[in-house]
Amino acid sequence: MNEKKASPIWQGLVFAMLWASASAATKFGVLSVAPLVLAQVRFMLAGVGMLGFAYLVQRSNPMPNRTEFGRLTLFALLNTTIYLGGFVLALKQVSAGIGSLSTATNPLFISLMSAVWLRRKLRWQEGAGIVLGLLGVVVATIPLLEDAHATVQGLLILLGSMVSVSAATVYYARFEWRLPPLVINGWQVFIGGLLLLPFTLLTTDFTAQHYDIRFWASVGWLIIPVSVVALQLWFRLVRADAVRASLWLFLCPIFGFAYSAILLGEPITWYTVVGTALVIGGLGLGRK
Repeated sequence: MNEKKASPIWQGLVFAMLWASASAATKFGVLSVAPLVLAQVRFMLAGVGMLGFAYLVQRSNPMPNRTEFGRLTLFALLNTTIYLGGFVLALKQVSAGIGSLSTATNPLFISLMSAVWLRRKLRWQEGAGIVLGLLGVVVATIPLLEDAHATVQGLLILLGSMVSVSAATVYYARFEWRLPPLVINGWQVFIGGLLLLPFTLLTTDFTAQHYDIRFWASVGWLIIPVSVVALQLWFRLVRADAVRASLWLFLCPIFGFAYSAILLGEPITWYTVVGTALVIGGLGLGRK
């Protein structure tokens, strides 16, 4: 009881603000380097940093065994290589606001994946919520497609990345993990970076990359405020009340569109407002 009361509102607000900022930070980063280069540097630095802290500073954390390494590898493929790699690729062709809006649909896809993978009965509210949420994304992207702020290819890549991270979440929930969250996160980010490396090397013209202040600022923001601070706040919120924690995702599209408009000059129209309302409505319906 006390732990649930110990989660103040500011933690949820700061989490939503930081988590929603990932799309805008990524958009700035891909102005300097290729999307996979941005993702590659972020994954390797974040993974090495978390593992270094877990094993060299804390020192008491266990190493994964063979079975755990296998699970971590599949989790990393879905959660880091495909999801975050695809997310960065999509944001080269899709507005930051749509990127933030798409992340809010994760609970809907997770409900569908749970029904299929874990053989949990899908309630009609969840099915309706999925349809409503996807409809909201479509509505919000209509003017962006016309104004070249989004492409069909980018939206399809974004959809694939959302499906991948939802599958990763359901896969993760199937097991009782012996390892602490910091170790799991460190290994899955690091392994995900290693799995992405061949694609980065084969598809990148490294002479055309610009490792300027904008690039390093983007990487730094994605690692520290997003990957470290926001995730730690998320873990606190989930420990206090998992259901209430998921409600903070509703704010991500609002903050995301605000960032995209203020920092990137991306348009906010009535399509944006209606589409966001449909997504939030779908999330609320799916959580009943």
